[in-house]
Amino acid sequence: MLNIATHRLHSHKLVNTPFENATEVVGWLGAVQSQDYMGAKWALAQRTSGLTDEVVEQAFNDGHILRTHVLRPTWHFVTPADIRWMLALTAPRVHRLNGTYYRKYGLDDDLLARSRTIVIRALEGRQYRTREELALLLDGAGIPSDRLRLAYIMMHAELEQVICSGPRQGKQFTYALMDERVPAAPAITAEEALAALAYRYFASHGPATVKDYVWWSGLTMAQAKQGLHLLGDRLNHEAFAGQNYFFSGDMPADDSQQAATAYLLPNYDEAMGSYADHSAIVEPRFVQMWNPNHGVLVHYLVIDGKVLGSWRRTFKKDTAVIQLKPFIPLTEAQKQAVDAACQRFGIFLGLTPVLEWLTPVLPE
Repeated sequence: MLNIATHRLHSHKLVNTPFENATEVVGWLGAVQSQDYMGAKWALAQRTSGLTDEVVEQAFNDGHILRTHVLRPTWHFVTPADIRWMLALTAPRVHRLNGTYYRKYGLDDDLLARSRTIVIRALEGRQYRTREELALLLDGAGIPSDRLRLAYIMMHAELEQVICSGPRQGKQFTYALMDERVPAAPAITAEEALAALAYRYFASHGPATVKDYVWWSGLTMAQAKQGLHLLGDRLNHEAFAGQNYFFSGDMPADDSQQAATAYLLPNYDEAMGSYADHSAIVEPRFVQMWNPNHGVLVHYLVIDGKVLGSWRRTFKKDTAVIQLKPFIPLTEAQKQAVDAACQRFGIFLGLTPVLEWLTPVLPE
């Protein structure tokens, strides 16, 4: 029988991870949602043998992983090996989704072309610049660049493969010219890209449905189905609760007799945010509570593949204060597993974790 929660822990490589660096994790998952940059780095580290925040940060600054708009749209980590073919596949769809905002902010072809010219000149020769620095240059050229307008100008240039992330300057993000940051790569056909993205998703996120994949990728249902068709029998599938789930490889062995496992998953972790339907990992009574009125915290406390609470982090000089709010009272074994997860988070940060257990929510 298909155990979706357990299987996803394995496909996401949260258990038995073979990865040693951030590039391998991002390459496996295809794209990793990263608007919460700190949380996204922690998401990568949990799928390795023990990367620290400093090491993941260095991988980003060195360009081994890149941060750009490629799916839906929102920020994602992608690898240099994948960024070009993924954008060639997904950018037309994202442009269509952004169309209303392009029109709202007067971003016609002429203005976008002028903006690109200014940005390219500013970044040439690996002159990495922040968004604020580029905004001043655009303003000086008579192109108003208030916050949201600038966001869509820069996103358009990302989707057109003109720019991508550069190294951080302190805590500030910078942009780089893609051609100076990303090695040239052979182009692949549209069909090859559809098949590659579909396989990457279902292998690393499965068991999942076609609707889940459409949500994650931002592609149309027709494109998603075409990608699956092109894969032939490379994926397994199984019906469960009236839906067809796709996945790669054999189902993991039953580990119900093993010790409890716990994860402090960040708010946009791929194990949570990449599905249209969360019923396999979050009980309906808990989904109904996920709003501020119930005091639910921003991140996900996952135990044995199921969301059983929430958590948040605050930082002091030498400590990371981790507030934990379970939905129901936990067993001692579960609490020990959570404590171990908090210790891993502390090691990742290089800080001493301080746990604060809040009263369980206890849904009606």
